[in-house]
Amino acid sequence: MRLRFLLVLLLSAARLLTAERPNILLILSDDMGYSDLGCFGSEIATPNLDALAANGLRFTQFYNGARCCPTRASLLTGLYPHQTGMGFMVREVDHPGYRGDLSRQAVTIAEVLRTAGYRTGMTGKWHVARSHSVEEGIGSWPVQRGFDSFYGTLRGFGSFYDPNTLCRQNTFITPENDPDYHPAQYYYTDAISDNAVAFLQQTAGAGRPFFLYVAYTAAHWPLQALDKDIAKYRGKYDAGYDATRRARIERLRRLGLMPPGWQPAPTIGRWDDVANPA
Repeated sequence: MRLRFLLVLLLSAARLLTAERPNILLILSDDMGYSDLGCFGSEIATPNLDALAANGLRFTQFYNGARCCPTRASLLTGLYPHQTGMGFMVREVDHPGYRGDLSRQAVTIAEVLRTAGYRTGMTGKWHVARSHSVEEGIGSWPVQRGFDSFYGTLRGFGSFYDPNTLCRQNTFITPENDPDYHPAQYYYTDAISDNAVAFLQQTAGAGRPFFLYVAYTAAHWPLQALDKDIAKYRGKYDAGYDATRRARIERLRRLGLMPPGWQPAPTIGRWDDVANPA
């Protein structure tokens, strides 16, 4: 099995070494709904992502591994999650496909691209390592799995203002003692973006292509938005869930991203019975 993966790695690297090597930026949004972007029918303002979609491709089918860790493991390796040891979450179950740790029998895209001369970086949420302490081992952390640089969190969730398991490379840090990043107001989503930009600035003019993996914690819980963003959408959803859903479906149809005859499943909630806290 390991020989097969090694062969795939070598063949992939050989192709990259003999072909034009594009820069690659991979952005992952956590637990986001299919229609949560403006370019997929949302009422939420996402102008920068909408601009990317306008000049690229929007897909009408999507498949995942049902949970966060398995999906990430597949994204990073191109394998089914059970082949990576991540059949469930980052906890061990007594079966080979459920070790809760990214297997050394699988290679990550960063490991492949680095052999082809790429500069590799990651910012954001990792969540494919069972160990969250140096004492337990760091072999499945990003720097050990192909990334030259890493700023982000090992766990799958946490405060947006003081993230748990926040690391720079292999060193645990906090927003207060981080030697390299001191914003006027710390907010994890912004920190992920700012450190991603810093990576790009460091690689500019280096003569090597880059692979940058930007994995946001948003929109995973806890739902902690900045005051300015809360104010921006105040009253936007007063009509309730069903009204928002109907409007999104109509926009998806106009965009050609949903077949005209497709009928969504009925909802079971009673929005009108929920008291408005305002």
